[in-house]
Amino acid sequence: MSPGTRVGIVLVSHSAAVAAAVGDLARGLAGGGDLAPVLPAGGTPDGGLGTSSELIRSAAEAADRGAGVAILVDLGSAVLTVKALLAEGDELPRNSRLVDAPFVEGAVAALVTASAGGDLDAVAAAASEAYAYRKD
Repeated sequence: MSPGTRVGIVLVSHSAAVAAAVGDLARGLAGGGDLAPVLPAGGTPDGGLGTSSELIRSAAEAADRGAGVAILVDLGSAVLTVKALLAEGDELPRNSRLVDAPFVEGAVAALVTASAGGDLDAVAAAASEAYAYRKD
């Protein structure tokens, strides 16, 4: 898979600062170099806490390189907002997928896998597998 067709990643948080920071952390831990696109979609357009269909749609369009978009979310209403956009059918790029994964660890795993050329299934699986990371 060429770099231009990598899976894109969108990080949806109720906070713009959290979404941006998780993206920065994922990029830093992924080792730099030529990484897959990872874009934040946090908060509301006016800078408040919440989720925004408009910001999610814009980030997904910017992250889309033709291989799909993996969307990771932080909390409940972010899930509902993404599900509503996906249900509309034409609100997000084709092959966009809500990924059930821990937000921070999943973002890192998704970015590493996408940057290595993994397809959308591999990216989603890597992010989801982060639930099993043990911290003891």
